[in-house]
Amino acid sequence: MRLVLLGPPGAGKGTQAKLLTAKCDAAHVSAGDLLRQAVADGSELGQTAKPIMAQGALVPDGVVIELIEKRLRRPDCAGGYILDGFPRTLRQAEALSEVLKLLHAPLDMVLSVEVSEDDLVRRLAGRRICRACGSMFHVDTKPPTRVGVCDNCGGPLLQRDDDKEDTIRHRLRVYREQTEPLIAYYNTMGLLRRIDGHGTIEEIAERIHQTVGDGQEQP
Repeated sequence: MRLVLLGPPGAGKGTQAKLLTAKCDAAHVSAGDLLRQAVADGSELGQTAKPIMAQGALVPDGVVIELIEKRLRRPDCAGGYILDGFPRTLRQAEALSEVLKLLHAPLDMVLSVEVSEDDLVRRLAGRRICRACGSMFHVDTKPPTRVGVCDNCGGPLLQRDDDKEDTIRHRLRVYREQTEPLIAYYNTMGLLRRIDGHGTIEEIAERIHQTVGDGQEQP
């Protein structure tokens, strides 16, 4: 199964992608993870992306496309993958289609996880990430035992720059302007399925699993 997960920042795409990849035995391909790794490695692509990401803007298409193409050519993607956070623009979607043609591996489905803006701001502004081990907490839904301290390793918990409210609002505006057109694009291709992104992680996962299962059963 080859899928794209669409949705605004904070819609839970990363969490749902990990659950879905485990269920479908597919590779999880996260554009955000690839970009953050490139930044951490200090690669040329990472150095280009770092200041743009800090401002909450979209990284140039060429940078992301190059990272994604390299990732999709790895052996673990041959049996299927879940694309999380890519594509984000029409140009990226068109470039992805060209890459997949070369790989003879067209998309099976595109899932659009839909959540209200107020809920998205609450979700993102409350996130805290451990600097040492990467564990994630939330001030409301998953608070650490000690404020500001990771339960797993004792490292400091930080709020990412792109999780501050002003940046979140900007990211959502960018999403509406540049990414929402993809919903119409994939709908025209007959690939789009809409998912209600409200509720618990388990409730959303069940909706996704039902939708993917229905798609697999179709001839």
